[in-house]
Amino acid sequence: MWRRKRSLGGALTAVALALTGSAAVAVPAEVTGPAGTSRDYMVFYTAGAQDRAESAIRSAGGRRVSAGDPRLGYVIASGPGTAFVEALGRSDAIAGVSANRKIGSAAALPTAGLATRATVDRKRLNAPAPAGQEPLAPLQWDMKLIGATAGQSYKKAPGDKRVLVGVIDTGIDGKHPDIAPNFDRALSRNFVTDTPKDPKGNTQDGPCEYKGCKDPVDVDGEGHGTHVASTIAAPINGLGIAGVAPKVTLVNLRAGTDAGLFFLKPSLDALAYAADAGIDVVNMSYYIDPWLFNCPANPSDSKAQQLEQQGIITGMQRALDYARSRGVTLISAIGNNSTDLGRPTRDSTSPDYPSGEERDRKIDNSCLNVPAESKGVISISSVGPSELKAYYSDYGIEQTDLAAPGGDDFSPGSTKSDIARTILGAAPEQLLRAQGLIDKNGKPKTTAVVRDCKGSTCAYYQYLQGTSMAAPHATGVAAILISRFGKPDNGGLSLAPATVERLLYETAVRKGCPASGKQTYSPFGIKDTQACQGDQARNGFYGHGIVDAERAATVTK
Repeated sequence: MWRRKRSLGGALTAVALALTGSAAVAVPAEVTGPAGTSRDYMVFYTAGAQDRAESAIRSAGGRRVSAGDPRLGYVIASGPGTAFVEALGRSDAIAGVSANRKIGSAAALPTAGLATRATVDRKRLNAPAPAGQEPLAPLQWDMKLIGATAGQSYKKAPGDKRVLVGVIDTGIDGKHPDIAPNFDRALSRNFVTDTPKDPKGNTQDGPCEYKGCKDPVDVDGEGHGTHVASTIAAPINGLGIAGVAPKVTLVNLRAGTDAGLFFLKPSLDALAYAADAGIDVVNMSYYIDPWLFNCPANPSDSKAQQLEQQGIITGMQRALDYARSRGVTLISAIGNNSTDLGRPTRDSTSPDYPSGEERDRKIDNSCLNVPAESKGVISISSVGPSELKAYYSDYGIEQTDLAAPGGDDFSPGSTKSDIARTILGAAPEQLLRAQGLIDKNGKPKTTAVVRDCKGSTCAYYQYLQGTSMAAPHATGVAAILISRFGKPDNGGLSLAPATVERLLYETAVRKGCPASGKQTYSPFGIKDTQACQGDQARNGFYGHGIVDAERAATVTK
């Protein structure tokens, strides 16, 4: 789930509110450390300048802790807070400095928010599946929209188990009955350590559940990654739902914690691992915390904050380039803030860690949402059942590459929410119990959760919406293309990312801007008019079009 912040509860109440003011503030101690207090940083050096960078570290009163990752051009260094960071910034050998946080946010519009406001047509919820379809297929309007059904792409190109799909997210419940058949535990990795509390003492991930606060690779304590994974590749097994590519292999590359936070280093580690492990395509439904927009030279930010944002832009681009050069197709959610990313004006959610540090600042198009606006990444906007861009979805003529079903609980012109217009995906039973969404006997307590059983085996699913839910539809279509056209490579299949990208664009269903060039949305009674630039071949709402699994299953290379 590329996220709207969890504190907004999915209601997106700020959709059309004007933001005012922009205050320069002191740098949070958690970000740079108070003077005299040493902490660890990822110090990115310019090409060929590692030795000079390490000299700059020593001159600034710090020391090198480890070699970091030479593939991505950074070392880990320890130094005394703000003065250390700002001293490094004066060296032309330094490309950026980012705090080396132990954790690393994702969020769809949460289940809780939908459950409290949404209604559902019970007849639709209880409709039996036609012969040959998965039991909950009637609830998957999203799969019908892109031609991923029993009589369409599943029949012609369900995917190949040799195709490895990496889900960089909050984890995958690898024991979920509707994920387990396609889950590769041996290849999966967890790159984060859960943190019970943030530096201010606020509850972060809650009590440690496993030794060393390190969750196993088949655990998802947040639910977001499991939902994403099932959209990509839930198997055809007579239980629940099926994903876009129901025969490919899922690999958990966990970079987010139970609280849904994604910081830089876990994401770099996940991308570098994907490159070296032979992963074919990765799904990234998140942005890098703590900055929604990374501004290299925003005057309202301190020098240390500017360096941190430079580090995020630089570090992620290096990791993305490394992965793409080794055959990894990169797909990202574009974001859930109803923003034209080519014309951003305000960021009121950054820095979002630790809690309470957020402030309103003016921004412009020099500020980047990472990884959605990083080079080499295919960014996905969200549509609802009407194929209209969802009210919450970010957009932009330069930023939107493709569109896919992500859910839109408000039909055009309606102020009534309908949960059946969002996306149904797998959910960890343990998490639903902890959230009080199912009772002691396993019966769902809300229409936001659906249970399906096959014999004595029961599985759970939840409705979510967001560009986080749109991106995995595109990732699944990419997996179909790799399955069909990939060449054997070290026991798997390989297809150049540039070819995957071209075929995704060629098989997408073109959709132009509204005739007026704009669309007015009215969720929650708040009017918000969004302008769409471009033509049917490429525009800010839909990019090259809406992904199509049926076309991907039949296109000739």
